[in-house]
Amino acid sequence: MHTAESGTPGRSGGDASGDGRRGGSDGGRWLDDGLPDPRLLRQELVIVLALSLGAAALRAVINFTDVVTRPGGLNDYAANLNSSRADRPWFDLAWQLVSIGVPLVPVLLVGYLLLRELPGGRGPGMPAIGFDLRRPGFDLGRGAVVAAGIGGSGLLLYLGAQAAGFNLTVVPESLPGEWWKFPVLIGSAIQNSVVEEVIVVGYLLRRLSQLGWAPLAALLFSSLLRATYHLYQGIGGFIGNFVMGVIFVLLYRRWGRVMPLVVAHALIDIVAFVGYAVLAGRVDWLPTP
Repeated sequence: MHTAESGTPGRSGGDASGDGRRGGSDGGRWLDDGLPDPRLLRQELVIVLALSLGAAALRAVINFTDVVTRPGGLNDYAANLNSSRADRPWFDLAWQLVSIGVPLVPVLLVGYLLLRELPGGRGPGMPAIGFDLRRPGFDLGRGAVVAAGIGGSGLLLYLGAQAAGFNLTVVPESLPGEWWKFPVLIGSAIQNSVVEEVIVVGYLLRRLSQLGWAPLAALLFSSLLRATYHLYQGIGGFIGNFVMGVIFVLLYRRWGRVMPLVVAHALIDIVAFVGYAVLAGRVDWLPTP
């Protein structure tokens, strides 16, 4: 099955307008055959990652190093995911909405860059990686199946790693009991899924393929990046997300669409965030600080 990740931008061929020439009228740097300059693709990739998940990976490494060099085991410390940001509810809500919206800007940048794959904005855009609403039944059905499989096994891995001292105690939410609590948690889950799957699967694999990376090398890089920016959770979170990354890359290559992965990731996080809010302190098996 043809996948979006394996494709390359179409050839436009030189013409009188200069679209197919290096340094055409659109101001971009293009090779004579109409393909983007690999050097610029590498620079673009570094910039996108530095603005998004690459920066998150760096912060996670620093946080993990800080925790692991302190006295006690990893499970003596907590990783707080959705916490209060102000002591007044309306200001807290405003900060929550900003924290959901701002990380989505790199996703908009990715959509723009995919349109700019060809001069004059004639690139394929987000449909190139299957981030669209053309197949809702397919995306929802497969996403739900993936979420059920990975979510259940991921919970067991977390509980085992935390009990063994390889993971921090993950606190999915500690928001106040305001009316907006659950909408914010759902919005945060959807934002996580869109940012991660669009950038670390769809966009990253497409660019690495265009740069000539071998499929195995691209799979390992994508999965390692996902694992690294989850390192703040501990060793268990690193291993679990690496395995999840491998599975997601393989599924993306099979389906040629990132939307089922967005759905799966969103469902996993919604269950984790909302489930913790409902169950924390009410069941013995769920670790709390």
